[in-house]
Amino acid sequence: MSEPRWLSDEEQKAWRKLAAVFTLLPASLDAQLQHDASLTHFAYFALAMLSEAPDRKLRMSELAARSSSSPSRLSHTISRLENRGYVRRFRAAEDGRGQVAQLTDEGMNALVGMAPGHVEAVQRFVFDALSTEQVQQLNEISTAILGKLDPDGTLVPPPPLNNSGSSGGGEG
Repeated sequence: MSEPRWLSDEEQKAWRKLAAVFTLLPASLDAQLQHDASLTHFAYFALAMLSEAPDRKLRMSELAARSSSSPSRLSHTISRLENRGYVRRFRAAEDGRGQVAQLTDEGMNALVGMAPGHVEAVQRFVFDALSTEQVQQLNEISTAILGKLDPDGTLVPPPPLNNSGSSGGGEG
């Protein structure tokens, strides 16, 4: 058996800080969305993914893949969003077997209303702490890591054509 590849001191420092970000950032974004919209960050993310899809709809399997979610977790979240009138679910017309989730007009309006607070939280928790150069580095680092974790680009589909930030959709 070969010797494990241990982290260097510099890698250990970087890893512990990154692990702390993984813990603290989702909790902070969740808290903001819970306070402002009584939604989890995961539910907001699902709405954002639907807002960027053609006709604001995706097969549940595609939405689960894009949100890195189990079908069960996504189904429960979509059910709660259906109860609020934000999403409707129906059988796929192509094969009648799969389920499709579609963002309703009410859901789109709610997302547009939630987006400014969420984007402000992302700005405050992430980008206000970084220089322009660091933002470019973060983009490059994230691209490199995602190349290993998500080589097919499932979690980061191409951005919508209108990425001006005014649509309210998108994962700010």
